[in-house]
Amino acid sequence: MSYLEYTVKSVPTGLRKILYLNWPLVILLIGVASIGFLMLYSVAGGSFSPWAEPQMKRFALGLTVMLVVAMVPIWFWRNMAVVAYCVSILLLLAVEFFGVVGMGAQRWLDLGFMRLQPSELMKITLIMLLAAYYDWLPAKRTSRPVWVMIPVLMVLFPTYLVLRQPDLGTSILLLTAGGGLMFLAGVHWAYFAAVIAAGLGLVTTVFQSRGTDWQLLQDYQYRRIDTFLDPASDPLGAGYHITQSKIALGSGGWTGRGFMQGTQSRLNFLPEKHTDFIFTTLAEEFGFVGAVSLLGLYTLIVVFCVATALATRDRFSALVTLGIALTFFLFFAVNMSMVMGLAPVVGVPLPMVSFGGSAMLVLMVAFGLVQSAHIHRPR
Repeated sequence: MSYLEYTVKSVPTGLRKILYLNWPLVILLIGVASIGFLMLYSVAGGSFSPWAEPQMKRFALGLTVMLVVAMVPIWFWRNMAVVAYCVSILLLLAVEFFGVVGMGAQRWLDLGFMRLQPSELMKITLIMLLAAYYDWLPAKRTSRPVWVMIPVLMVLFPTYLVLRQPDLGTSILLLTAGGGLMFLAGVHWAYFAAVIAAGLGLVTTVFQSRGTDWQLLQDYQYRRIDTFLDPASDPLGAGYHITQSKIALGSGGWTGRGFMQGTQSRLNFLPEKHTDFIFTTLAEEFGFVGAVSLLGLYTLIVVFCVATALATRDRFSALVTLGIALTFFLFFAVNMSMVMGLAPVVGVPLPMVSFGGSAMLVLMVAFGLVQSAHIHRPR
């Protein structure tokens, strides 16, 4: 045993866990959140209210929650996976009857001191349940049809509840993250090939049915598709958001217009500038360099999560860490694709940067699980 190892082992257990934290990951999270504070300050016209100050308080609370979750052994969270999933399902059902309506959707529960969005919580509890399921299931049964249908139902039921709110963006994330974790757990690729082939067939059929007696979508839904493919066809209507977003992205150039100098956000041409479209504000003010820098920080967070998964011999720890890394990747990939016009606008926030309480706290809980797996892995 080296002197350093002896010194660490001589430290009390609680303090030792603090020393064992994945500190580079903590620093990266603080860095990304700080960029979010800066941008929220900017879009508010140089004021900490109404967005930057609440976001700072939420991040401070989230950081505390992450540390608390990290201190608890990972086996406890494995045992709590079923309970956490069931609670999330009950909360989604509660939204059906008692949910608060906002912006045409019923997605939130009003708890008095805060609004909770249960679909955000489901993103993590679904990963926990799938990881616990495949930790329990013998590897030889992973690709058998009966044992494949069980996790498929685990994914489809909450996806259906979220789609009813309606929340297409979160539904897509649940399906993709759930399917991705099943693939990582070892489910045979043929199942995924069949699903992709069926999806392509469905899309082809939808387009071929247009204008026929058996048309599968309503006319207004086809118009939405047309607007996504060509936003300039309706620049003042359905294509307004993405048109203004592209203008902001292009006007930033290589180095941007400068902090608080973005005309699209300052003059309120940019919609939802503090939530879904905050990336375009960053790109307009700090240009290509700023946008790529944020993308680099996101990539490093994913890399550190994957490194933690590869370093552990516990199957649950590895799968839950990979699932969280995949979910986090989907968050920023879908948001960035959306604001650049590469994907439909589906209302997915930019993680740790967009204004929002539920998404911030749930992500910090998720990274607490990553830290717990890192701290409690065999050494």
